[in-house]
Amino acid sequence: MEDNIRNARYNAYVESKMAKTKPWPTLFRAFWVGGLICILGEVIKDCSIMWFGVDETSAGTWELIVLIVLAAFLTGIGVFDKIGAYAGAGTIVPITGFSNSIASPAIEFKREGVIFGLMAKMFIIAGPVIVSGVCASILVGLIHYIL
Repeated sequence: MEDNIRNARYNAYVESKMAKTKPWPTLFRAFWVGGLICILGEVIKDCSIMWFGVDETSAGTWELIVLIVLAAFLTGIGVFDKIGAYAGAGTIVPITGFSNSIASPAIEFKREGVIFGLMAKMFIIAGPVIVSGVCASILVGLIHYIL
């Protein structure tokens, strides 16, 4: 009984300290910033086709490479965190969020050394996502092969 009272008081305390967000402005910001990132990706893809004569598949690869490097660079100079605080999921959902989830721990733990800091902690956030994706793709591939 005492645990329930303590838990209720703790939950009330946490609720009072949590930042209150307004859903519609937050959704709007996520939508337009995420859309802007996607438009930037399409511009990169179209420019690589028009200016460099790259085929459609290779242009898509270049689009992803540029977006990943740009997001990692912006994370490194501290700009991506500000954009993420403003736009929320608008920066997380595109591939830029994946790049940020790898670059942030690498920057945070670099002072612990190359092996135990950078290499050990780089995939601390993105690692479970990568493992889940690989396992799911193997499972779907096996199902497809059997059927």
